[in-house]
Amino acid sequence: MTSPREHSIEHIRELLERAGFYVADTHAIRPTSFDLAARRDATLILVKVLKNIDALDSEEATRLRELGHLFPAIILVIGQTSGASELDAGVVYTRYGVPIINEETLQEFLEKALPPFLYASPGGTFAQVDGPRLRQLRDERGLSLGTLASIAGVSRRAIQLYEESAGAEALVIERIESFLGETVVRPIDLFDWSARARDETEKTKSKEGSEPTTEHPRPGTGDPLRDGVVRQLNGMGLEVTVTVRAPFDALARTPDVLLAAVGSLRTALHRAEVLPGLARVAEGHAVFVVRDPVTRSAIAGLPILTITEFRRHRDPDELIEEITEREGP
Repeated sequence: MTSPREHSIEHIRELLERAGFYVADTHAIRPTSFDLAARRDATLILVKVLKNIDALDSEEATRLRELGHLFPAIILVIGQTSGASELDAGVVYTRYGVPIINEETLQEFLEKALPPFLYASPGGTFAQVDGPRLRQLRDERGLSLGTLASIAGVSRRAIQLYEESAGAEALVIERIESFLGETVVRPIDLFDWSARARDETEKTKSKEGSEPTTEHPRPGTGDPLRDGVVRQLNGMGLEVTVTVRAPFDALARTPDVLLAAVGSLRTALHRAEVLPGLARVAEGHAVFVVRDPVTRSAIAGLPILTITEFRRHRDPDELIEEITEREGP
């Protein structure tokens, strides 16, 4: 029997595919911080699906942001509730710098080109005012700051800030638009919003004196095979980052994306269900490194290298050439 979450993932996958995205489904692989990866042209999205968005903690959000930085990709969390309350359509929520919307908002954005206009914050629900548009309408109609402030139920200074494109509460926006008969808010481009949220998070980290966690490889994992693969890739002069709760153990740039996973042949059989598709979505390559000798060069399009074969490579171009040959047609 399909669970509600699986049903939601399938529906979101269908939405993305109908919108022209190529989608890789990773939700059946554990551990993983995201459930779907999708690409359309230059847009790469990583999607996490939750029933209750309160389940997204700071560590999971950090991992999602790291992955978004690494690929790079847009991060979207699709949720249904916060506590006992349903998420509203047309509203963008955030948790730890990660944008969150419900399925209806995504569907309207993809199928009707109808973007959300509101964003939730601890102080309420707000919209981004189109300042020049508001100023133009006020001038055209000969309205003073005081008149519009009285109609909106705010101060003259607040109207001045709105005309500088500040955010305004939804109720205030409703009063202004009802009086003017015109829209005065800017739509939220979900893809731009996600990138902006990620950038703001990185700026905050820099101001606090801490470095973004994706700029340096993580320390040793304690797994000799995994650490050896990472050292080998680093020795080739590649930019390598060890990942946590992802279908791959490390991401390197050659300059294309290389998703490297390590483990047993049994694990490779399982990962072969998603890694080749994920590599195609990322427009890169995937490889699985095993310790023991194997007779197979690939499993379902996933190149398999023994650690001995992997260590022979000192040049990244030669490594990618062998991986490409094993990927097959």
